[in-house]
Amino acid sequence: MTEDENAVAHDGVERNFGVQPLDAIMLEHGLDNHALVELRPVDLSHKAVQRARKGRRLTPKMKLRITEVVNTALQQRGIERKYATRELFNYGFTMRFAEPAQLGRDSEAN
Repeated sequence: MTEDENAVAHDGVERNFGVQPLDAIMLEHGLDNHALVELRPVDLSHKAVQRARKGRRLTPKMKLRITEVVNTALQQRGIERKYATRELFNYGFTMRFAEPAQLGRDSEAN
């Protein structure tokens, strides 16, 4: 099975989203994978950064880590611009999240 055939897992969840805006931003500012990993070696690996750039599905927590470390790297280079997670990744923002207390009330109303 090729990588493209593996894009949709057995559970039917899309896994590949193509090159992400993160990649262009890193190139624009001269950042490589190692520059990010160097800032958070315990929480981040070269493989995770590469997966983020190429558009493999990441957990929301990992996307937040990537966002934080990109902003830290830019700040260290004297760039005041702060990116939001939505600016670095173009997937995963269509779902609306409700508070757990609301979930119970919504199901009772139906």
